[in-house]
Amino acid sequence: MRITVIGARGQLGAAVAEVCRRRHDVVALDRAALDVTQPARVQAVLTEARPDAIINCTSYNFVDAAETHPVDALAVNAVAVRTMARVSAGLNAAFVHYSTDFVFDGRATSPMDEETPPRPCSVYASSKLLGEWLAMQAAPAYVLRVESLFGEVAGQAPKGSLATIVAALRAGRPARVFRDRTVSPTYVEDAAVATVALLEQRAEPGLYHCVNSGHATWLEVAEEAARLLGLPATLEPTDFASVPMSAARPQYCALNNAKLAAAGAPMPSWQNALARYLSR
Repeated sequence: MRITVIGARGQLGAAVAEVCRRRHDVVALDRAALDVTQPARVQAVLTEARPDAIINCTSYNFVDAAETHPVDALAVNAVAVRTMARVSAGLNAAFVHYSTDFVFDGRATSPMDEETPPRPCSVYASSKLLGEWLAMQAAPAYVLRVESLFGEVAGQAPKGSLATIVAALRAGRPARVFRDRTVSPTYVEDAAVATVALLEQRAEPGLYHCVNSGHATWLEVAEEAARLLGLPATLEPTDFASVPMSAARPQYCALNNAKLAAAGAPMPSWQNALARYLSR
């Protein structure tokens, strides 16, 4: 299979490109190679590549900045997605696009599935939800919601909430963590493996929750990380409401990934994923 990965130097994109290369012919494009906000360039580059599948890993994910720069967020998270989806349709290529748990308002009390109505509460979240709808202009199209990504990119400094927690634990510094924000962490390698599985098996197109199985508060995740590292759990539990943020964020973010498993791409537990990540 010929696969074009767009946004291939990001945290998720690098993992997707690496996993795809194990079994398929891959063209990996970073921002320098393809500015997704330039429709003519997107059309030309993808037409030349003639892929069987296009995987879009780009995203404007500056959640707070999006509140004051909505045009920038929409340009990448929505308008560019429409362009890629239309090009994919014209090439008869499968299209994969990643979305986020932020499309929900965070008021749930049990893991949300793909039938849960989205209620975005920020510019960023709204732009990502619009991107979901526009991605579906391709046929077949797969929209995969991920959240709380963790995983490292060679040559880049680790980033994300988990990386910050692990760095603090290893340095012996107190790690500030939410005791009341519930998440389903996503190891980028597992998300990449699931993505390839959907494409290889020609799974039913549509929306999927692509997160590691289970859920926990950030405090519980941090405690498990400390245990696996054999380090003291020097933590500062913090209440979600006590931290001021420009953009609203969902507090309860647990996602149900049963549909993904039924499609032939079961995800390991977040504890299993965390152990593999820390062992590397």
